[in-house]
Amino acid sequence: MSYITALKLTNVRCYEQAHLPDLKSGLIVLHGPNGAGKTNVLEAVSLLSPGRGLRGARYIEIQNTAAGNAWAIAADIETRFGIAKLGTGLDPQTEKRIVRINGQDARGQNALADYLACVWLTPQMDRLFLDAAAGRRKFLDRLIFAFDPGHSGRVARYENAMRQRSKLLQDGQADDAWLSGLEAQMAETGVAIAAARLEFTGRLQSAAANARTNNHEGAFPLATLAATGTLEELLRSSPAVAVEEMFAYQLKESRRQDSRTGGAATGPHKSDLDVVFTQKEMPAAQCSTGEQKALLIGIVLAHARLIAAERGAPPVLLLDEVAAHLDESRRAALYDVLQELGGQVWLTGTDKNLFDAIADKAQFYRVEEAQIIKT
Repeated sequence: MSYITALKLTNVRCYEQAHLPDLKSGLIVLHGPNGAGKTNVLEAVSLLSPGRGLRGARYIEIQNTAAGNAWAIAADIETRFGIAKLGTGLDPQTEKRIVRINGQDARGQNALADYLACVWLTPQMDRLFLDAAAGRRKFLDRLIFAFDPGHSGRVARYENAMRQRSKLLQDGQADDAWLSGLEAQMAETGVAIAAARLEFTGRLQSAAANARTNNHEGAFPLATLAATGTLEELLRSSPAVAVEEMFAYQLKESRRQDSRTGGAATGPHKSDLDVVFTQKEMPAAQCSTGEQKALLIGIVLAHARLIAAERGAPPVLLLDEVAAHLDESRRAALYDVLQELGGQVWLTGTDKNLFDAIADKAQFYRVEEAQIIKT
């Protein structure tokens, strides 16, 4: 099990300095008024894993604008091999993120995945089932990334090749061999992306179904999940090599259309994550607000259980303002599930009373005006 034992923020968002020592595994509650800086702490924790954190912000946006020095986050992590020291921060010259592990520069962010996995749920995700497919694709890819850090690189390579191809087509002076090379790269990486989405949704579906044997988890409805799209459908009936050839041919045939519309007519950038409330056989988008929230929590919990099963330890869970949107019975069920899951869980809320059921089972901190005080 890996969890944070100490956390230090320097010039992060509203914080010039903040230090949380002596953290333990289990439940950690940050309570205080809106705008006090609770989510900023969760964002800092999320940046101890690869990626752009729970807000998806540009790194320069994390900077405390009143501070002269660049932002930095440092943490001590308890691992099965002992304490590891993780650090990350902004390089002001490149506006890129620096990562250090045990005092040594890491080659990239993916090195963080060897020490800490983070899973989060924020209020901004509440419209996941109602908004455009792009948000659901990003959500699914982030879940996959927790198991396969290389997935992010494949998505980036695909999008870069698609942008280059689109520019060449719109300029109207593209060399056929150059275009064919970009389309071959799009076909190879695109099929790999679609295959990863298909394989992962199957595993996540199994984890969600297995969790139904737990009475507490029954408070969160079972979701039927499916990665959908042209490539995903082809992969269900054809080998990956054949799908690559079909996709490359399709890209070549759609050059004229794509030169007018930009991007590509089809591909993994058009895929979606379909979610259905299993018991009601109802698409998530048609469910009530409360049912959508419960479905989303169920998916996140299933993801955490899958990580725990495959890695032998649960991830660090970051749940921002989750309790306020649940009725009392679901709130109690959530706390039971989180304790059974184990690991470290960070929860935020404006009202401390929402956490009365875990008053003697959690570490509590009041956050107010960029100050963090243990209570």
